Amino acid sequence: MMLTVPEIPALPIGSYRFRSRLFVGTGKYDTLDTMRQALEAAGTDLVTVALRRVNLKNPEEPTILDAIPSECTILPNTAGCYTAEEAIQVAHLARASGIGTLIKLEVIGDPDLLWPDPIGTLEATKRLVEEGFTVMAYTSPDPVLADHLQRAGAHAIMPLGSPIGSGQGILDVRQIARIKARVSVPVVVDAGIGSPGDAAMAMEAGADAVLVNTAIALARDPVMMARAMQAAVAAGYWGAQAGRMPKREEASPSSPVSGMPHVRS
Repeated sequence: MMLTVPEIPALPIGSYRFRSRLFVGTGKYDTLDTMRQALEAAGTDLVTVALRRVNLKNPEEPTILDAIPSECTILPNTAGCYTAEEAIQVAHLARASGIGTLIKLEVIGDPDLLWPDPIGTLEATKRLVEEGFTVMAYTSPDPVLADHLQRAGAHAIMPLGSPIGSGQGILDVRQIARIKARVSVPVVVDAGIGSPGDAAMAMEAGADAVLVNTAIALARDPVMMARAMQAAVAAGYWGAQAGRMPKREEASPSSPVSGMPHVRS
C-alpha cells in the first residue's frame, strides 16, 4: 500500500504564494549542475541567491542564476552587508537588475558569529518597506525583535536556529514557538539546520517554512539530502497540524489495563 501525504497548502508572503515550505540556498555546491539537481529534488519554488556573488554587469557571462530552474522564484539576499545602507543598496541593485522587489534582508553585526544586527535590520526593514519591497527579515531568535520587525512592515520573520552554516540545529526550539505566537506574518527558520530532523523540529514548533543551504550543499549526496529535507518539512508540517500528545512525567501503558487482574491502572 503506497503512503499518500496530503498536499501542503501554499504559503503567502506579501503578494507572493509558494507551494513548497522548503526554501533552498545556492551557496557551497561543488558544481552548478549538482546545485540544479538538488533544487529540483527539493521541490522548492523559492531559491535564495547572494547578489554579491553574481556578476550582474555582464549579462553574457554564465552565472548561478542560469542554473536555477525556471519555475523557481529568485530571492536575492543581502548577505555580506554590515550596515543598513549597504543592505539597502544591494536591494536597489536587485530591483534595478530586474530580479524584483522580494528581498531577504541580512544585516550582519558580528563578523565571527555572523549574527544579525538588530538595529540595522530594523532600520533597513522600515526603509525598504516604505520603498515597496517585500521584506523577509533575517534575525536572531528574539520574540520582541520579531514583533518590532512585524510592526516595521516585514512580510516574513526569519529567525536563525543556530549560527549560519554551523549545522548545530535548532538550539532553542521554544523560541521559534514564541515568535510564532507573537507575530501574524510567516515565520521561516533560517540558518543552522543540519539534518532533516532539524527541519522537521522547526516545522513542528510552528514554523511556516524553513530555508536550508549548507545542510544540502555539503551533504555526501546533496540530491538525496534535498529529497530528505522535502519529506521532513512535510512530516513536520502535518505533525504540527495533527497536534502531538502531551508529555508526561510517568509512563503510561499503551494498551488498556482496566479490568485486568493484578494490574494497577
